[in-house]
Amino acid sequence: MSNDRIYNFSAGPSMLPLSVLETAAREMTNYDGSGQSVMEMSHRSKVYLSIFEETKANLKKALSVPDTHEILFMQGGATFQFSAVPLNLMGDGGSADYAITGNFATVASKEAKKYGTVNIAASSEDRNHTYIPAQPDLKLSPDAKYFYYCANNTIYGTAWKYVPDTRGVPLVSDMSSELLSKPVDVSKFGIIFAGVQKNMAPAGMAVVIIDKSLAGHELPFTPKIMSYAVAIEKDSMDNTPPAYTIYMLGLVLKWLETQGGVAGMEKLKTAKAKLLYDYLDASALFSGCAEKAARSDMNVTFRTGDAELDARFAKDASAAGFANLAGHRNVGGMRASIYNAMPADGVTALVEFMKDFEKNT
Repeated sequence: MSNDRIYNFSAGPSMLPLSVLETAAREMTNYDGSGQSVMEMSHRSKVYLSIFEETKANLKKALSVPDTHEILFMQGGATFQFSAVPLNLMGDGGSADYAITGNFATVASKEAKKYGTVNIAASSEDRNHTYIPAQPDLKLSPDAKYFYYCANNTIYGTAWKYVPDTRGVPLVSDMSSELLSKPVDVSKFGIIFAGVQKNMAPAGMAVVIIDKSLAGHELPFTPKIMSYAVAIEKDSMDNTPPAYTIYMLGLVLKWLETQGGVAGMEKLKTAKAKLLYDYLDASALFSGCAEKAARSDMNVTFRTGDAELDARFAKDASAAGFANLAGHRNVGGMRASIYNAMPADGVTALVEFMKDFEKNT
């Protein structure tokens, strides 16, 4: 890590690979001899379309996206999709199943209720979202238009370790905090969406991967900008797309390939998470918040049990170059987000700092 860079454990926007930022800096005012910044280009120009098409192709390759599915780049982040999904899929007077395992699933379900009936198929609220319901605990509705779940719960530090069996009902998953961190069988999903500010690019966009057979059934009052059918027809360019964010995603995908792709990322993220969780399990001061079977490899939540001591730890850590370790305001404690761009050295250094803090407390 460069001497003037901190270890940024923010849950999002998160750190980006240093080499990606350096490439973007070199190309900022003159991309590939074009004499202009990517920020200045017409999104329909030949030079920009080459960036767009290469990025889309590399994402398809990285995730082995089948031809049955389309990749969309849509503005508004994942929150935009909380409305877009029910508007496009729920139908007039329809219903959908939602698994409530954290904050974003809760917000998504509230949005969906504006457009139809929401059935709560499962909830972990009874234990403060510290676990993930098992398959036998899912109360599935045979007439549901889709089943929604958030694969990784950023605030509470839990993750689904299995893909729900929905008995043929289209599966919709918010993968904002884990997409590109491990292989995923895209063919099992009707829709995968992800805000890009965790593992992929700067904030302001969502990647949507949709089974094309699900498009074209939106409610009649669906805004054009939220129509998956329009987005597919216009290849994400019915209006000006988030052009620079797409460019940055392209750089991240090239970096990802040098790391062994998503399979390589899975090995790295598993090792980083194990290092931190092993220390937490052995510590007499710190303890993990999520139940072991549901622990997230992306967002590690922990606490001391003393709110004042938690605050002191976060403050001291920040002063030492470990930024954004304070937990979400809704839950307190601490949270270390160790997305793809967090180097293993950052987690090792954090564990050493925690050991020293524990020793001196």
